[in-house]
Amino acid sequence: MTAAAAVHDVTMWFRGHTALDSVSTAFEADAITGLLGRNGAGKTTLMQLLTGHRLPTRGRVEVFGATPYEDDAVLARVCFVKEGQRYPDQFRVRDALGAAATVFPGWDADLAADLVRDFDLPLRRPVKKLSRGMVSAVGIVIGLASRAPLTLFDEPYLGLDAVARRLFYDRLLADYAAHPRTVIVSTHLIEEVGDLLERVVLLDTGRVALDADAESLRTSAVTVTGPTAEVQAFARRHELLHLESLGGHSRAVVRSRADDVPAGLAVEPTSLQQLVVALSLRGHTVPAPAAAPDDLEEVPR
Repeated sequence: MTAAAAVHDVTMWFRGHTALDSVSTAFEADAITGLLGRNGAGKTTLMQLLTGHRLPTRGRVEVFGATPYEDDAVLARVCFVKEGQRYPDQFRVRDALGAAATVFPGWDADLAADLVRDFDLPLRRPVKKLSRGMVSAVGIVIGLASRAPLTLFDEPYLGLDAVARRLFYDRLLADYAAHPRTVIVSTHLIEEVGDLLERVVLLDTGRVALDADAESLRTSAVTVTGPTAEVQAFARRHELLHLESLGGHSRAVVRSRADDVPAGLAVEPTSLQQLVVALSLRGHTVPAPAAAPDDLEEVPR
């Protein structure tokens, strides 16, 4: 794998809080990578390090073979569309796009104009008077039209309805196919972007929990359902990722091929979202709910 960006044993501390803990990973050149994880997992911090917005407490960050912090040559090749992106108060939509056109050498004005029409953006309206979804659309236009060799989207869809999100995914995929580049998308909507992703990096409490090819992940696990004893016996022969039990039945996400599942257990494919959730909840078994007390006086106060 040829890496466009990488972090090596990176730790990031904030006032006693460890946002990233000895993280090492690489982002493949000319690939779309999903940077996944729960809130507070360290996704935004990692993106800030890759885009030169912060220096790590410890470790090394490389983008295109150099340290991005205060390196204009590197940063000219990087576009970071941040969650809740802010613009100068006086900026209209056209001003934000005009400023981006001067910053990014590969700016595609025709693509920007097409995207403005697709998202129905009012060019003369001040950005501060736009809805949240329209502000997100402005960021998407900049991110795609920048044609930056490394483009990072941090939760780019906030405020967008399902139709607008689908439009973003379709335009991203089409432009990426025509102009390959390194794209990193941080998102919670794994089910929606799953088909776009070529690689997955999962962060959990500041550590890398998963770093793998998306296609191999899609076939790496199954979800089985059946009598608890049979599910547990099957899980013991493989790698159990997550288990839910209710009464005498259980449902488990297990690292296994579908043809290894014995008769008597129902089997279904595990989606990328289910797998990521299972890995994030790894080690947590969901027990059957406790019976409700018959007498309200027995409820603890």
